[in-house]
Amino acid sequence: MQATPFAPGLVLRNCPSGKKLSDFKLIAFDMDSTLINIECVDEIADAVGRKDEVAAITEASMRGEIADFKDSLRRRVALLKGVTVADMEQVYTQRLQLNPGAAELVAACKKAGLKVLLVSGGFTFFADRVKERLGIDFARSNVLELESGPNCGMLTGRMVNQSWGDICDGAEKRRTLMEVASLMGIDMEQTIAVGDGANDLPMMGVAGLSVAYHAKPAVRVQAHVAIDAGGLDRLLEVLHAG
Repeated sequence: MQATPFAPGLVLRNCPSGKKLSDFKLIAFDMDSTLINIECVDEIADAVGRKDEVAAITEASMRGEIADFKDSLRRRVALLKGVTVADMEQVYTQRLQLNPGAAELVAACKKAGLKVLLVSGGFTFFADRVKERLGIDFARSNVLELESGPNCGMLTGRMVNQSWGDICDGAEKRRTLMEVASLMGIDMEQTIAVGDGANDLPMMGVAGLSVAYHAKPAVRVQAHVAIDAGGLDRLLEVLHAG
């Protein structure tokens, strides 16, 4: 894609011109490092002294250096064995923050009539709370399995299969966006996908407008809009309300 500087920290690449926010009907957000400031799996791992090991896998996966996201996530989750619900609660209350402009962009989308999705390779423990906090319409993410019996409240190091499948990876993000759009009678050209990592590329590739937020290099160069400085609400500089 041919890149065009739009404003400091904003780059457009073959971006659909003359579009308003209200021309779109559906927006899908990644969660970790997009809507929120952390990679939850890395911060959870810190509770058992494995943050560096897990973070290295996360970084390689998000940069696209590990092709199989499901395998990389299973490897990371296995290292979380023994983490407690209390540890995760501490991550949520003490480390997780909304990224700048997240609340403002979601509010503007809802005001303009868009439905809002959260599609995450992260975990329901956090995604469901972020969904409620921002008033998001729908969330899909992964469920961490908990021990029963004497170790009740501790992670097993595995995830729980859900009705739609085993892991929300890039393919599932893409499928979810397309399925929701189809069910609501929304053309894919009326959808927006926002993310930062390689597992966001499949949904970004089918959306009418793809947005990279402080993203990995492989994601930045494929997005219609790259926000490299400032908050998520800088998208509103490109898509004027109306």
